[in-house]
Amino acid sequence: MTSRVEDCHAAHLQQRRSERRNIHGLVLLDKPVGMTSNRALQRVKRLYSAKKAGHTGSLDPLASGLLPVCLGEATKISSYLLDADKTYETTVQLGWSTTTGDEEGDVLRSKRVPALTEERVQQALAGFEGDYDQVPPMYSAIKKSGQPLYRLARKGVEVEREKRRVRIVQCHLLHLDDNSLRLRLRCSKGTYVRVFAEDLAEALGTCGHVKALRRIAVGRFSEADMVSLAQLQNWQESGQFERLSERLVRADQALSDWPEIDLPDPLAKKIRQGNSVSCSMGQRPGLVRLYAGHQRFLGIGQVDAEGKVSPKRLFNE
Repeated sequence: MTSRVEDCHAAHLQQRRSERRNIHGLVLLDKPVGMTSNRALQRVKRLYSAKKAGHTGSLDPLASGLLPVCLGEATKISSYLLDADKTYETTVQLGWSTTTGDEEGDVLRSKRVPALTEERVQQALAGFEGDYDQVPPMYSAIKKSGQPLYRLARKGVEVEREKRRVRIVQCHLLHLDDNSLRLRLRCSKGTYVRVFAEDLAEALGTCGHVKALRRIAVGRFSEADMVSLAQLQNWQESGQFERLSERLVRADQALSDWPEIDLPDPLAKKIRQGNSVSCSMGQRPGLVRLYAGHQRFLGIGQVDAEGKVSPKRLFNE
């Protein structure tokens, strides 16, 4: 038989679960330095009493900035936002590299920093723009034989990693100091800024690591759209729940740069049933937002070469 304490604990957990709400949308969180992305996600989930939550690409604990947190039905688009370009501002410390590629690691090696000019740095940056092959760092969540690399790294084990092709869309020098560079970098998903910093330092004739990192944009969302955990906490504790609601971004707004197709009710019903429909709107093949009656967001559809629209990821009504 269970004890009264256990019964009370179970009842409390059940009450907590029943209090969770059907909250749907994105919170564009400004993750603070020193917090893991998962912990930040759980904080947002609790503040909104949401049943379900997910994020669209983690940030290292030492990084700050934009972490889109998807709540409820919006979790269905998280993988699509993960594909979006990311923009970072980073400070690269030249002269020594570390075991982790950032300030957290031990010094791995040191090398004299040559005299640098803005022109020399810009020239090196230009060499990285476009497609670029990176070797993922050992301190990463990539798995080898089912085990995350960072766990192997903590044991002092290093394994061979395959290069991954990423894309540097733009890279600008914001400030040049004697031994450090401040950069703004726009890149494709899967780009490790720590590895980029190491490769750039090598191209400049030295070694280096990331001293500071802040993500300032994900896709169409920028620094101006962010809200801090402290602000969310303040609104929640003071009962300003309307302010919390105002910070929720609709899922279809997050995909507003995608083309949209508005379906008449009979075709929308077929899509809801999982069927493909013919659409004579001249839409190019690819992913689209699907609506019924201009306002009701159905979800994500796929247009094929013949103009047929198939449901890809639908939202519950």
